[in-house]
Amino acid sequence: MTAALQGRTAIVLLNLGGPDRQESIRPFLYNFFMDKNIIAAPLPIRWMLAQFISLTRSRGAALDSYRELGYRSPLLENTQAQAQALQALLQQHGQVTGEVKCFVSMRYWHPLAIETAREVQAFKPDQIILLPLYPQFSTTTVRSSLQSWHQATKQIGLNVPSVEICCYPYNHGFINASVKLLQEALDKAPANTRVLFSAHGLPEKIIKEGDPYQWQCEETAQAIVTALNRPGLDWQICYQSRVGPLKWIGPSTEEALEKAVKDGVGVLVYPHAFVSEHVETLVEIELEYREKAHEMGVVWFGRVPTVSNHPDFIEGLAHEVLAIADKRHCEQLCPAKWTKCPCAIRNKMAGKKAA
Repeated sequence: MTAALQGRTAIVLLNLGGPDRQESIRPFLYNFFMDKNIIAAPLPIRWMLAQFISLTRSRGAALDSYRELGYRSPLLENTQAQAQALQALLQQHGQVTGEVKCFVSMRYWHPLAIETAREVQAFKPDQIILLPLYPQFSTTTVRSSLQSWHQATKQIGLNVPSVEICCYPYNHGFINASVKLLQEALDKAPANTRVLFSAHGLPEKIIKEGDPYQWQCEETAQAIVTALNRPGLDWQICYQSRVGPLKWIGPSTEEALEKAVKDGVGVLVYPHAFVSEHVETLVEIELEYREKAHEMGVVWFGRVPTVSNHPDFIEGLAHEVLAIADKRHCEQLCPAKWTKCPCAIRNKMAGKKAA
């Protein structure tokens, strides 16, 4: 068996990040809304919007949400646990002959890309593998994190061969872990329960510009339902976390709850686009949507936990790492219409060069 990982390999797990105390809520939000992948306005306008939104939300909705979590996000600790589990698994793998070390890089709060890049530089790796903790690709998440990482490595002169995992919506470990968690939850739920696959929403215009996120979310949900193999399962996809005046993709999770009331069914919410617990799962779903469901008259409400460091999911991540180390690039999964897919862009550029 050929070793896929030889020498010293740094694996960088990329995630969103979150505030670690009350005082960091506003700068975290400012960093988020200053991202050109989030607000595509010219820099002066984006700066003004980021200042305004971060100020108002840090005193309002965001403050209220993080108060429920002790004014800090658990995302960093959860991501670190995933990194430790992945590192331990890879160190025992037969296709790994060198030293493997996992690092965590957050997009909008510490440890930021520049901090993690310095740690990776001190490790003196022979290769770097970038692993976004987003199963479905979006320009607002994966592309943004990768851009931030490459900017940081350029800034400090970290010139090491690197490869990127762009997405894994069909990853067997992710699907298997999701199925097991759903099976356990459904076995405890009433018979007339509808599964709501709730993903973070996006403005509709981002999807129309060629972002494959919505398509990949739908593909993941269908893959989970197929693997779950429960005849007659009642399920649908919905999207949460809408902010701002733009039209967002739907149906929204609120609309899905309203439909459940009309249909007289309970709901079991599974956040299939999240892989770790944070404010969107522990507060928005568990507290806010639960309360809304109760007020609307939904007959039963439940939430399925995220895959977090489920052994099947960690095994799935290891598979992605070993596969990318062997092939050196992701395979294109998205149909050609999703022009923002990084694999589609790479293949298109390769075709132009060949011509």
